[in-house]
Amino acid sequence: MAGWGTASGPAGRAVSPSAVVVEVKAIACELPATRGVPLGRWSLAELREEVITTGLVSDVSVSTLWRWLDQDALKPWRHRSWIFPRDPAFAAKAAVVLDLYGRRFQGRRLEPGEFVISADEKTSIQARCRCHPTLPPAMARVMRVEHEYERGGALAYLAAWDVHQARLFGRCEPTTGIQPFGRLVEQVMATEPYASARRVFWVVDNGSSHRGQASVDRLEGGWQNLTLVHLPVHASWLNQILVNRPWVGAAMRAA
Repeated sequence: MAGWGTASGPAGRAVSPSAVVVEVKAIACELPATRGVPLGRWSLAELREEVITTGLVSDVSVSTLWRWLDQDALKPWRHRSWIFPRDPAFAAKAAVVLDLYGRRFQGRRLEPGEFVISADEKTSIQARCRCHPTLPPAMARVMRVEHEYERGGALAYLAAWDVHQARLFGRCEPTTGIQPFGRLVEQVMATEPYASARRVFWVVDNGSSHRGQASVDRLEGGWQNLTLVHLPVHASWLNQILVNRPWVGAAMRAA
């Protein structure tokens, strides 16, 4: 095969091409730690180094390794990172949030004067400004966008998403924290229809800006029609504002 060379096996005889491919796939299925390699998983470059170091082949290209692995219908070396739910009350807490998304709370339908807000924060967004303004398209000229930009520091973007009304509120702050999040809450709760709503449910994760019973007492004490609902620990992926992600693009434009 082009792009690689065979090496002699343990018995001093050349290893057949098909046997080399099988052995490479076997190594790809192993955890690197079993071979004393300090990695969590193989990359193609690290796999190439391993098969050459062990003498399986004298040389092989990364593209050849990729082709060998890509030819299989089953690819057991593939993986996907995930987080195991650690909250002992995961099912109960998640059920409350999912019911709210379906316009239900404690076994009854939400009424027209009840709203569900999903809120979160995004830190360290780079604020950049083009050194020259963008020029629109003109006759025989495409749009011109200045490549060079100036840095304006890093900002935090706080956003609240009305789950059922598809309405977005956002603000930039120098940093996240209890006070910046409180200003986001005020921005929403002082606006109609939330200001006069019967009840506004706020779905949040367990970040430091709104964690624990202290945040419940603080926010529900400040707004009589606000109900704070915490997600299970390590379950931010249940937050609608992350699932829909409309606020990410807005954050980039605002910054």
